[in-house]
Amino acid sequence: MAFLIDTDIIIYSLKGNETVHRWMLENKNLPKFISVVTYGELVYGARKSRYPEKNMATANRVAELFPVIDINKGIMEVFGELKARLESSGKRMDDMDLLIAATAMYMNLSVLTNNKDHFSRIDELKLESLQKI
Repeated sequence: MAFLIDTDIIIYSLKGNETVHRWMLENKNLPKFISVVTYGELVYGARKSRYPEKNMATANRVAELFPVIDINKGIMEVFGELKARLESSGKRMDDMDLLIAATAMYMNLSVLTNNKDHFSRIDELKLESLQKI
């Protein structure tokens, strides 16, 4: 199994969360990626912070540790289908989270997130959630 790490998990890790660190150690041999969306969210957080240079260095380091998956045409097709289906069923999602979900589905990855309630709106999305964060 391979994982697409959601932004919230990266942030918990950067803050030293023991549950996230334990999971990373226990799963150190499994492939892990981030979406370009997560990278963008990290850049946004760094740029608006009190220490943008230091935090940009951290965002860049995360992108070195976890390969960044760019958005492509196939991911956007999954995104469009999911967005239309969710809206018609009244289960809208934020576009950024929906792009992360579409990336995971297109790449056949499980999303590691602490936001399981949000992502669970997509029945066919593979999810892993950490308890006690």
